[in-house]
Amino acid sequence: MRISKKGLYGLEAMLVLGKNYPERLMKIHEIASSEGIPEKFLELILLELKRARLVESERGAKGGYRLRRSPRQIFLGEIIRTIDGPLAPFGDAESLRRLVAGDKKHRALYRLFLDVRNAAARILDHTSLADLRRRS
Repeated sequence: MRISKKGLYGLEAMLVLGKNYPERLMKIHEIASSEGIPEKFLELILLELKRARLVESERGAKGGYRLRRSPRQIFLGEIIRTIDGPLAPFGDAESLRRLVAGDKKHRALYRLFLDVRNAAARILDHTSLADLRRRS
């Protein structure tokens, strides 16, 4: 699993939105300046998160972005998969399962990669934005 700079920015933006949920809409420039994210890059990230129905936006002078669900209901694995794709080092979990089943010579290696992917998924799919906020 690799989290790109884009994925990291997406997580940071979602944490900011989580801190302001549900009271306040956040403008792109507010999020960008608070986290040191280039505005144009953040705009693209937020559009992806909006297509994935993790955030919503309102237009206008008082508009901005907010989470679509409570921070307790948005998990890091969901955010990372939206921005960076599968958590597995080679495609998705099913691809790794096929490699384990089909490549006897390297089965142990692929099984280890699947175990690593599963461990990461268990943590990320059970850690919400609210959990991270409590940790800080």
